[in-house]
Amino acid sequence: MPRTEHPSFPLTPRRPSRLVRLLRSRTLPLPAYILVIVVLAVLFVIDVAAPPRADAAERGTGFGSWAPISAYGWHGSMLIDGVHTYCITPGAPAPTGQTDDPVQAAAVAWAVKAIANREETLHAFGYRGDSLAGAIHWTMSALAPQHDLAVQDRAVAYYDEAVRAAQNAVDASGSLAFSTDPADHRTGTVRVDATSAATGTVTLVNAVFATTGSPTLDGATAGTTYAIRTVQPEPGRAYTVSGTGRLTAGLPAAVRHYTTPGGQQTAGPAVAVPFDIAGADAAPRVPPFSPSIATQVPARETAAGPYIDEVTFAAEDGSWPRAEDRSYLPVTARAVVYRTDTEPVPNSEVPEDATVAGTLQVTTDSVLGPTAAYTVTSPWEMTVPGFYTAVWSVSGADQIAAVAAHTGPDFVWTERFGEPSQVAVVAPPAVEPTPAATPAVTTPGPAAADVAQSPPPAALAATGIDVAAVRTPLAIAIGLVSIGVAIVASRRPRFGARLTIR
Repeated sequence: MPRTEHPSFPLTPRRPSRLVRLLRSRTLPLPAYILVIVVLAVLFVIDVAAPPRADAAERGTGFGSWAPISAYGWHGSMLIDGVHTYCITPGAPAPTGQTDDPVQAAAVAWAVKAIANREETLHAFGYRGDSLAGAIHWTMSALAPQHDLAVQDRAVAYYDEAVRAAQNAVDASGSLAFSTDPADHRTGTVRVDATSAATGTVTLVNAVFATTGSPTLDGATAGTTYAIRTVQPEPGRAYTVSGTGRLTAGLPAAVRHYTTPGGQQTAGPAVAVPFDIAGADAAPRVPPFSPSIATQVPARETAAGPYIDEVTFAAEDGSWPRAEDRSYLPVTARAVVYRTDTEPVPNSEVPEDATVAGTLQVTTDSVLGPTAAYTVTSPWEMTVPGFYTAVWSVSGADQIAAVAAHTGPDFVWTERFGEPSQVAVVAPPAVEPTPAATPAVTTPGPAAADVAQSPPPAALAATGIDVAAVRTPLAIAIGLVSIGVAIVASRRPRFGARLTIR
């Protein structure tokens, strides 16, 4: 029947010992970690279900008779696929083949059997006492008396060492622990955590090792912290750095178990124990985002009516945040519109005599985002003449949670007061001019006094009257006056004439 391998079992001591150094070679000194594993077998750690067959074993190095059944048994190792294994069921038939040192092989064999089943090992060949050294002497004094004491010493030492090591055995396991620099989401560290000394390869996702610029590091060691630099998968999106690794314990922490149906069971060293590790950021890394806006009123001079503004958004720092479907996350901006009687001074404080005319609000579109201008029309109207100035702001507190995670809840961007592009002027209504009074026209009379008061012809030119036009009527008037004076004079009594009264 084809031989199959049984699962490996953890049994790593904390540090290499003399027994471990012996067991790590295919030529004896043999692997002492076998002893550690068999201790766990005693504690029911080794699973013996469906063990692989060992009928292909060959005799290794040791003492005794290599035969299915013998009076003293075989005390040494057996080779299975070139690996030295050791009987763990004393007295059973040997499986169907060690190193060059039979003393070493016999000592390991006795220690392995005693760890697996001490009572059976002590009494399998007729010894009735309770001492491992006594049981070894009972048998080895007949097989190889010249090596009896050496086998006793080594076997007892291996047994005691394995028992002590088993008490400190741990499972080979571990993880990757990531940290993020609070000042810069793009940097941080990864630490290789493991329960035993191990080395291997670690590969990062969304990050590279700072020292090499590569996402993969060979020769990573347990307990070491490495600096990393992240690689954002998509601008404006939160992301997580993770990693996986495959490490190998510094010492093999398992054995292979072999058996022959109806015969001997053996245990030998397994390959070095590999194990996988993984880890990820405790929380997603959120790239910072600082939005800003630019504004422009359509016309500076305007009649009474709503305040109209053109608003354009931009990312002053970072990238515009995106949703899972890659659409733009909405950003909300608000404005307060102030009215002043005088034109505001750019970049100045809001005057104390300024009044609040109203407020404005706009939220970006998920499709257009910051790629288009938004026309904002106030729901109220400018009714009082003056200078109307909008002051826009973007606050993290006004954003949805997904956006606030990028901006931070304390983020605030505010437009400067008095920006010329934000001033709309409503002029006072025009005043209708008052009609001029019509002057009265006076007709000159025939009285001499009136004529005498008439201005000379030279003054008439200054008033715009044509002298030639009034010359003839004036001459006629003077002539008439002269005739009247003559008639009056002819009727008066002559000077010196007598007045006769009848």
